[in-house]
Amino acid sequence: MEFRYLGNSGLKISEITYGNWLTHASQVENDVATQCVRAALDNGISTFDTADAYANTAAEKVLGDALAGERRESLEIFTKVYWPTGPRGHNDVGLSRKHILESIDGSLTRLGTDYVDLYQAHRFDSETPLEETMQAFADVVRQGKALYIGVSEWSASQIQKGHALAEKLGIQLISNQPQYSLLWRVIEEEVVPASRQYGLSQIVWSPIAQGVLSGKYKPGQPLPAGSRATDEKGGATTIKRFLTDEVLTGVAQLEPIARDLGMSMAQLAVAWVLQNDNVASAIIGASRPEQVADNVKAAGVTLPAEVLQKIDAAVGHLAERDSSKTVSPESRPA
Repeated sequence: MEFRYLGNSGLKISEITYGNWLTHASQVENDVATQCVRAALDNGISTFDTADAYANTAAEKVLGDALAGERRESLEIFTKVYWPTGPRGHNDVGLSRKHILESIDGSLTRLGTDYVDLYQAHRFDSETPLEETMQAFADVVRQGKALYIGVSEWSASQIQKGHALAEKLGIQLISNQPQYSLLWRVIEEEVVPASRQYGLSQIVWSPIAQGVLSGKYKPGQPLPAGSRATDEKGGATTIKRFLTDEVLTGVAQLEPIARDLGMSMAQLAVAWVLQNDNVASAIIGASRPEQVADNVKAAGVTLPAEVLQKIDAAVGHLAERDSSKTVSPESRPA
């Protein structure tokens, strides 16, 4: 495993982060989830990402139980706040001071830890003054409940404003967690340059495009039974945009490229996002331990320029690049 600094900080994280968005307390049983976490640890992953909203707080508890007994100082544990949780009351959502200060305590209890290494704003909250949000995050840091602050799916202008307030408050805003893959490149034009300027790294989710870049979906063929694309509760809506014959035909052209490198298509996809020097880590999920062992092999890989050119020839014209696709909710979800 290789490690990279997270933003303009001294914190190093593993190039591969284990995340439990759609799996723990949802798609897989708790014992399998624990096996996947053990596989992550065995393969050198030290960084684990979750959120209070995943499985309505249950995913944090599963992760905390799976990590129990590990040396805390050897781990980087990340979680997030914004989306509705618990009984979904009128203050159980957003980035108000009330919700942030209550949510961090709940997350720490479920994770079984005194602090998280990174506490992230899961989205931008258009209904709360940014000054209130950043002051609450600063208080969480000063209370020792989080070491650093990050955001997720914030636009370049939102990152700039958040950075300015964090500087005034004497805390470090060091990361953004966006979707990023061969097929979804909306951060490249504005978010990545802004992040470089203000000292943030990307911790990217869905580097395999919800599994599409693994090659399991074939053009003109039925969707595989039991796959994410057939699971209405497990990401079928998110993956739908990639399931056109044109996209799947382009993805199929990646197979010989990966084979010539001795890599799986999933490994190639993860390795590709890690070629971006503003990406500190790629988040992988898993429903089976062997998936972790496979994807982790993308760490430390350098793809030659001619390989990158072949990849772009296959799918570059199919990628979504519109920076306006990084859109925060216009209002808080009910």
